[in-house]
Amino acid sequence: MTLPVVKYGHPVLRQKGEEIKAVTPEVRQFIADLLETMYASHGIGLAAQQVARAWRVTVIDVREVSDRPSTLERAGKPAPVESLMPLVLVNPVVSPVGRQTNTGPEGCLSFPEMFADITRPEIVDVSALDAEGRPLEFRCGGLLARAVQHEVDHLNGILFIDRMDADTRASLKPQLDKLQAQTKAGLARQR
Repeated sequence: MTLPVVKYGHPVLRQKGEEIKAVTPEVRQFIADLLETMYASHGIGLAAQQVARAWRVTVIDVREVSDRPSTLERAGKPAPVESLMPLVLVNPVVSPVGRQTNTGPEGCLSFPEMFADITRPEIVDVSALDAEGRPLEFRCGGLLARAVQHEVDHLNGILFIDRMDADTRASLKPQLDKLQAQTKAGLARQR
């Protein structure tokens, strides 16, 4: 089932996700709904908070992006990125590898039509559970590393606007204020 994607101004976007104790049938159905919603929204990642549920689960699929490559290593050996797609991360933990950073464009389904260059670690180690509750560990770089970090930020209540430099955020302020006001007005109508 396709779920509505919440927009900036919705309080759930600032909530830290609750750890998932077990991958139950309810969690599996939620993961299927997250994937369906991500694909329907033409995104490459979607976190639980973006569909109004504060859980620690996110989905990612970078296969359709050809102009921004990704790298993947499993058990210390290079692996095809496609081998993990679509990627489901339950209770993920992300650690930067080294000090190298990369600045690149990001957007977010909760911030329609807003984009900015964000600086993030170039390579990260990831450990999580997969959609079946099995341990999953890998190292990634490029777009996949950026997407993982963006989505895990969501699970911690951090938004990509929090990672923007001050000038970029100031330039987007009118759009941000308008989106936040629209979201809050919509929530008030629902009460």
